[in-house]
Amino acid sequence: MSGKKSHMEPTGGQSAQKFDTCFFEKYAQVVLATVLGHDFETLVNRDRPDLQSPDGHGIGIEVTRAMEESKAAGLALMDDIAGITQVKPGDDFDRIQESGYSFGLRTGKYVGIKELPYWRMALPMRRILESKVSKAASGFYGHWDRMGLFVFSKDNLSEGDAVKAMNYTLGLQRDLDLRYDRLYIADIDDLFVCNLADGLKAASRLARYRLTQEQRRAFYLEAVRKQLEQR
Repeated sequence: MSGKKSHMEPTGGQSAQKFDTCFFEKYAQVVLATVLGHDFETLVNRDRPDLQSPDGHGIGIEVTRAMEESKAAGLALMDDIAGITQVKPGDDFDRIQESGYSFGLRTGKYVGIKELPYWRMALPMRRILESKVSKAASGFYGHWDRMGLFVFSKDNLSEGDAVKAMNYTLGLQRDLDLRYDRLYIADIDDLFVCNLADGLKAASRLARYRLTQEQRRAFYLEAVRKQLEQR
């Protein structure tokens, strides 16, 4: 699939808002390929799910986001940070204003103007997991040899938070035929990789990868570059 990809999502139960999700899907692909290896290097940006092996059956990964409702409400007050008004000049701020995206730069405090709708529509972690597990079980994302769910978090997460999300997902899909094999959770500084396969000991299910500022900037720049290439 080529061209600009966008999603339509309900706003307040009455209307729909259209916004581009490609930056985050490409950021996810770059993170996975860099941190976890060559299996993810050839994933292409399509739909249902968002990242797929070119052969159409190897790896399928749905990309989404989660944020607590209190922080989502607070985004309504962040228009000046989003670039609607001028902010403090600097290398990162220039990039944020030029691209419209900020995830991966600085500490996660700032929000680019193009990603405001993306985060404003975010659900809390448990609710987004419930929604995505239900869709996968229904066959909405198709059948894959390895199916994953990648969740961006605007909140900084502890390892305990990731374990709770992993255990909740395991419980949701325990008796389902179609389920996720991996859960990936990315906040600003970390990538948590959760193995959801049957029969594993709890201590061996989760791996945490700390992401340096230099890595995050590289992920950001590559995601912006890939997004521009697709237009």
